This record gives sequence, C-alpha cells and structure tokens, in this order.
Amino acid sequence: MPRAGLSTAAVVDAALAVVDEHGEGALTLAAVAQRTGVATPSLYKHVAGLGELRTLLGARVIEDMAERFTDAVLGRGGDDAVTALMHAYRAYVREHPARYAAMPLDPLHDPALAPAGTKLLEVVLGALRAYDLDPSAAVHATRCLRAVAHGFASLEAGGGFGLPEDLDHTYDQLIAAVIDGVLRD
Repeated sequence: MPRAGLSTAAVVDAALAVVDEHGEGALTLAAVAQRTGVATPSLYKHVAGLGELRTLLGARVIEDMAERFTDAVLGRGGDDAVTALMHAYRAYVREHPARYAAMPLDPLHDPALAPAGTKLLEVVLGALRAYDLDPSAAVHATRCLRAVAHGFASLEAGGGFGLPEDLDHTYDQLIAAVIDGVLRD
C-alpha cells in the first residue's frame, strides 16, 4: 500500500526539488526516495522508474511554463504580447535554470509530453495571433522566438555574459529585432 501522503505528484515535486538544488544530473530514484522519506523500491508504487519520472518532471515543467506564459500574455496583443511572452520565458529560466535544463527539447513528438507541449505551443501561437501569420509563418516565428529566448536565457543562466553592459537592454534589443525582422517581415 502506498505511503500516506505520497503520490505521483508528490514524487514529481520531490524530483523537482532535487533538480532545483543539485541539477539534473543528481536526479536518481535514490535521491527522490531520500527526499520523500521512503525506501527506493517504494517509489515504484508511484512511478515505473527513472525514465517515467523524468518524463513526468518534463511535463510538469512544460505545464508550469505554459501557465506562466498564459498569465503573461493574457489580455495583451501584438508586440505587447510577444514582449511579455519573451520576458516570461527568460524569467522562468532565471528562476529555475536546472529544471529548465531538464525539460525535453522536443515534447511534441513524445506521446506522454505532447499534451503539455501542445498547450505551450498554443500559448505562443496565441501571442502571435495579432500578426495574422499563415500557419507556416507562425511556426517559423515560434521557432525564432524560442531560439532567441532559449539561447539568451540559457547563456545567461550558465554565466555566459561576462561583459558589464546591461543584459536587460540587450534582451530588449533582441526582442525588438525579432518583432521587426520576423513578425513584420
């Protein structure tokens, strides 16, 4: 019988805590078991193994991002929505660099992650709606936004910007460049 209070969601919460504190490489069933106060075999009542736990963790991160992005763009349109989305993306990575690094790069092609990935994609496409892009152009724009946000935020999280100039200013320049060069092109 599963331990009272321990559920699949609680196991994922513990896995997120391990990743947040020690990085993705520290995620093991033993580390999660220790955090939850159970023996490692007890976790198998909630997850099939480390692979499933990583998938569930990835889904949670994607769902969290989709919720954050939705909150950021709600009631906004056009440049304002895209700017808010890009700032929300960067803020998420700054707040949770390790869990962001643990997110699968292509969730749409994993049946277990596709629902969360689709929800996130729909938020981005919604932010682009005011530009009246055809479906193909919307995909290209989505890729450009992701590449800019992911690249910048990942470099920043890894300490890749050592020069003293203001990072916020640089990021705002990138957002303006994407809006002017991709969405108005």
